[in-house]
Amino acid sequence: MRGDYRGWGHGLLGVAIFSGSLPATRLAVAGFSPLLLTSARALIAGLLACALLIQARQRWPDARQWRPLAVVAGGCVLGFPLLTALALQHITSARSLVFIGLLPLSTAVFGVLRGGERPSPAFWGFALIGAAAVAGFALGRGAQSSAVGDTLMVAAVVVCGLGYAEGAVVTRDLGGWQVISWALLACVPLAALGTWVCWPVAGLGAVGWQSWLGLGYVSVFSMLIGFIFWYRGLSLGGIASVGQLQLLQPFMGLGLAAAILHEPVAPVMLAVTMVVVGSVAGARRFA
Repeated sequence: MRGDYRGWGHGLLGVAIFSGSLPATRLAVAGFSPLLLTSARALIAGLLACALLIQARQRWPDARQWRPLAVVAGGCVLGFPLLTALALQHITSARSLVFIGLLPLSTAVFGVLRGGERPSPAFWGFALIGAAAVAGFALGRGAQSSAVGDTLMVAAVVVCGLGYAEGAVVTRDLGGWQVISWALLACVPLAALGTWVCWPVAGLGAVGWQSWLGLGYVSVFSMLIGFIFWYRGLSLGGIASVGQLQLLQPFMGLGLAAAILHEPVAPVMLAVTMVVVGSVAGARRFA
């Protein structure tokens, strides 16, 4: 029982850390281009992960384990950060968090496809309700809507869900924090090249402290520390039960967006988020 409580505690802390990712990215893209931000955050986190792996004297993954690690790297380390950074040039972080409400469902769908399970019709019913709620919200013509930003957020949720599902599988062999560390390490050469290519000719002297703070948060917390607590929670408390805590992320993120960025959180955003969270909870119940 103690392990269950520790699992929920670690998982909740991981979700709380992830909840600040999009508001921090919103701050960072004010001073860094999306490509430079994605490369720099992966490079910083990758170097920290390398130090952790060396300190812990972890064995090198075998060839079979590198395939899912490559998916984790492409989905969670590169794909999701780049797509969200691009999206946040067009929409607010508050709006983007509505789409994050679909991340648990995306993870569950890829888990079904990966494991070859056959969910009940109720699962797909809840899935359609959540998708319809997000589609209706995205198609609304509010002042903050953007077809480009909304499409990028949907793509980000898809690739991140795939990365989570593959990471959950390989975690059984390597361990939780080791999975994200090896995935980050695999991205270091590409991240270093991207940082060098995207470095502005005029330098970064004009970048404000808020953007630097955002870069630091997404590099250290969102890319590494959050995953350490998250995977630790999954291993102690169980993937299915602790995974439910992802449903709290949109609400935490909306609160941060309102408190830190002073972004308006329209009542319709809260309503749609509640519908999405309810549909995801139902879908996971019947997965």
